[in-house]
Amino acid sequence: MNSAELKLKIFRQLDLLDEKKLEEAYGVLLNYFNKQDNSDEWNKLSKKQQEGIREALVQLDNGKGIPHKKVMSKLRKKYNA
Repeated sequence: MNSAELKLKIFRQLDLLDEKKLEEAYGVLLNYFNKQDNSDEWNKLSKKQQEGIREALVQLDNGKGIPHKKVMSKLRKKYNA
């Protein structure tokens, strides 16, 4: 595959993404272009921690997350803050 074909393939894949995923991909590309690599931090995590993060991301993608405002409201009520 030559560079023009590769660019077209990448463009087509990006074009199919919803807004949230497109923003994530943009962030990844920016980090790559700016040479910011967080893999050292990721690799410092235990396998159990990495798996927990992956599982949490899947749950969020499936709409199983709890909005921040709701969590904070519940904690404020619980601790009278």
